[in-house]
Amino acid sequence: MLQTAQRTAKSKTKKAASAPSHKTGADKAAPPHDRFLEAFRWMLLTRTLEEKLVSLYRGGLITGGVYIGKGQEAVSVACGLFLQKGDIFAPLIRDQAGRSAFGEPLLDVTRTYLGSRLGPMRGRDGNIHRGHPRNNELAMVSHLGAMISVTVGTLMAKRLKGDKNFVGLACIGEGGMQTGSFHEGMNLAAVEQVPLVVVATNNHYAYSTPNDREFACRDLVDRAIGYGFEGYSLDGTDLGACLDVIGSAVKRVRAGRPPQLVVASVLRLSGHGEHDDASYVPEEVKRQPFARDCLKVAEQTIVDLNLVDAETLGKWRKDAIAQVEEAIAAAQQEPAPEGDKEDWCALSNRGLADQPESPE
Repeated sequence: MLQTAQRTAKSKTKKAASAPSHKTGADKAAPPHDRFLEAFRWMLLTRTLEEKLVSLYRGGLITGGVYIGKGQEAVSVACGLFLQKGDIFAPLIRDQAGRSAFGEPLLDVTRTYLGSRLGPMRGRDGNIHRGHPRNNELAMVSHLGAMISVTVGTLMAKRLKGDKNFVGLACIGEGGMQTGSFHEGMNLAAVEQVPLVVVATNNHYAYSTPNDREFACRDLVDRAIGYGFEGYSLDGTDLGACLDVIGSAVKRVRAGRPPQLVVASVLRLSGHGEHDDASYVPEEVKRQPFARDCLKVAEQTIVDLNLVDAETLGKWRKDAIAQVEEAIAAAQQEPAPEGDKEDWCALSNRGLADQPESPE
């Protein structure tokens, strides 16, 4: 039976299991989730990084596109935060917060955007297709719906190898949910009962296509029962709800429950990419509850509950700026690839490359 857990900013959320080390004094309230402040700092770092990347892009220092996750950080960080060593993570273009929480080094991000030959993609990718397969972070393809099948296949391979206690989490937007490869992947996941969590972020626009031209069902979470998943929906602007619902979905699938579908409602607070001014989004839509800035909402929660003081928040901002500036400066000093001198090959075996036939 379809299970739907609707969470809003006013919902009752999970209390902290124990007092974090940063809390002192009886005047501090418990956070909405015991990892709330940790998650907030990853969100803050991500927002700081992406604002810097936008500045570099507009200054002509980044080749290719820049696609930021402004407004989606709360959903994204919850995707990466609860995964363990051995778990599989398949993030997409707006998932820097989740990538960072999962363990992606900040320097690898700046190396990729700035074309360093020392980065994970050796300077051969503009930005977002980077990954660390050996560390179980899959490199995404632009056919976003296909990443569900890739994740399912990876989980099946781990099962065949005899691995235990692993889960996979794949991210998708509501636009990618309308592709054939997405449906195929979801069906296979349920048939094979792989330990998969799919977190779908409804941005309300797939590039410039609004929801009413994408799907006709009342709520995308209603599809869960058709696939054979357990389904949950949440307010993606509420960090506490994101941590609660997505964290619980990971626990359920790790415990042997069916695959999980979580649908988060947000508004993308920037264009599809920095080349897009999002002028197609009406002002009325921007005033909807799902259009709140999740970072501002989380910070207001911290202030309202007196979780940390203003001085600490200020130190966190300065620390985020320092980390970003250090990573940018390091990547800018590194060499770009030189095509005629590189020994790196995209093929797993150079013998697979076409070779001219030797004369007899």
